[in-house]
Amino acid sequence: MKKKEKDYSRREFIHRGARITLGLTVAGTGVLALARSGPGKETVWQIDPFKCTQCGRCADECVMSPSAVKCIHAYDLCGYCDLCSGYFLPGAKLETGAENQLCPTSAIRRQFIEEPYFEYVIDEELCIGCGKCVKGCAAFGNGSLHLQIRHDRCLNCNQCAIATVCPSDAISRVPADTPYLIKGDFISMEEG
Repeated sequence: MKKKEKDYSRREFIHRGARITLGLTVAGTGVLALARSGPGKETVWQIDPFKCTQCGRCADECVMSPSAVKCIHAYDLCGYCDLCSGYFLPGAKLETGAENQLCPTSAIRRQFIEEPYFEYVIDEELCIGCGKCVKGCAAFGNGSLHLQIRHDRCLNCNQCAIATVCPSDAISRVPADTPYLIKGDFISMEEG
């Protein structure tokens, strides 16, 4: 016995196709959501400060403008130096004029504490994530400055534009409940 094939009108055919398309779209969205968050856990992008080479791509490649990557200051590592290699250009005079500052947006504020100590505070609204201060601090200082993705600014893209071009594979997805990797905290945990 042969099955009788049903003749569809053009309207029925279009409606049936639209329902199938809608069903596939909803199913596809669900699959993408699962792929983005992983099996039951929300994930976020994070920079490993021990792998980061301060290449400058975080400022240029992030889909956010300015970048969701910001400089972080691990104060427990800082020497509170008079001449901070993350603040001043190499060989600059100890004057706070813009021409002597390493940061292109003046995102680092220098505050006097007591002779001979200064505290360097990051203004995240001005920070573009270029990493120049981080590179300077690592080259001549103690490495208390490093870059990190601020989750309150990050869109948490399924494929991070910065991660795809990071030459040192310093950016990866981690569970959202994992704390930021911060040099000072990591070193304290290692010692403790």
